[in-house]
Amino acid sequence: MDFNKVAQQLLPLLGGRENIASAAHCATRLRLVLVDDAKADKDAIDKLDGVKGCFRNAGQMQIIFGTGVVNKVYAAFIQAAGISEASKGETAQAATQKLNPAQRVARLLSNIFVPIIPAIVASGVLMGLLGMMKTYGWVNPDSALFVMLDMFSSAAFIILPILIGFTAAREFGGNPYLGATLGGILTHPALTNAWGVAGGFKTMDFFGLDVAMIGYQGTVFPVLLAVWFMSLLEKRLRRVIPDALDIILTPFLTVIISGFVAMLIIGPAGRALGDGISLVLSTLIAHAGWLAGLLFGGLYSVIVVTGIHHSFHAIEAGLLGNPSIGVNFLLPIWSMANVAQAGACLAVWFKTRDVKVRSIVLPSAFSGMLGITEAAIFGVNLRYMKPFIAGIVGGAAAGAWVVMSHVNMTAVGLTALPGMAIVQASSLVNYIIGMAIAFGIGFLLSLMLKYKVEASA
Repeated sequence: MDFNKVAQQLLPLLGGRENIASAAHCATRLRLVLVDDAKADKDAIDKLDGVKGCFRNAGQMQIIFGTGVVNKVYAAFIQAAGISEASKGETAQAATQKLNPAQRVARLLSNIFVPIIPAIVASGVLMGLLGMMKTYGWVNPDSALFVMLDMFSSAAFIILPILIGFTAAREFGGNPYLGATLGGILTHPALTNAWGVAGGFKTMDFFGLDVAMIGYQGTVFPVLLAVWFMSLLEKRLRRVIPDALDIILTPFLTVIISGFVAMLIIGPAGRALGDGISLVLSTLIAHAGWLAGLLFGGLYSVIVVTGIHHSFHAIEAGLLGNPSIGVNFLLPIWSMANVAQAGACLAVWFKTRDVKVRSIVLPSAFSGMLGITEAAIFGVNLRYMKPFIAGIVGGAAAGAWVVMSHVNMTAVGLTALPGMAIVQASSLVNYIIGMAIAFGIGFLLSLMLKYKVEASA
């Protein structure tokens, strides 16, 4: 591929140099923020040599080139456009200005939770392995090794408010270390562990007000709301406190005031909010059963197109941290939707002889089986629409199956084939069956439906 030629071809199709507000790239995609999206010729960009798909999402024009290629195209592009190299953060910030309120909230929650997903995944995978070992009697649960590994598996969930406090403060414009400190207050050892409330807890008389000494280990919404308040307070204090006293008084007053507000008002309210959301979802799954799975599995791919699916991380983490639930029953449904889109995408390979389309379809379908569906959805399925519909049907059917068979996961972040690592041992067979249903229906429907796969696509 002639990267300089591709860059020169891209510029006029994007509306020219003056229409490029910012440019960055990830592992597979060129991410562009345009001054006027209407000036971009998406159809023409799709037909360029090396382009595997083009779509607008989250305020950005995203052009799929693939791993090992996109960085070379990016280098040639910023040189051709005469723009400076932007970081992902700068580009994302520019893109945020073009989002609607719902998308902004989703982006905010995504930025807060994506950085801590590795910690939750590590704990979740270990938790799943330990559960399997205990279920099949492969290890003595009273042994020192098992007890220590069990400690390792629950650590991320116990200190979840501290992790969230750090990333949330960074997103809200506060001091991340003060955010982590506030998370530490909410999980202090003096407070009864949230998972041990059944054994009783103390209350304290705070000027005539009974304060329950219950911790917020594993919770999400209390620390999110508390850190949001803390960040606002910190900014206000910095405006009024003299610079000479800022380094002492601002953090001092921020921690004390935020701590009281968190313990007395925001914490209980946030816990009620999180428990309410968990109760509604668990009740819906329990009573609607497979119908809920059918609905969620069918709608998820549509939600992915809007870009607000990232906000689900907060809800899933809340489910895991809730002592009365402790599992993620939503992620298996999302997995089915992703696998179905991968199956529908692969069927396109059998419906065309065009070399370029085939070269896009195979890696996109494989990526979808690993849980990364943007290439399959935006690069293939939405382009021809009927494969996307086939994927929706497959996701709905398999979503109904995993709910009906009570498939649960122990973490967030992994779907499709990698999701097998965090599926509860007792659910693994039904999870694999669900993937077979999703892939099979998505593939067969996409193969049988009539639609034209243009040779020039």
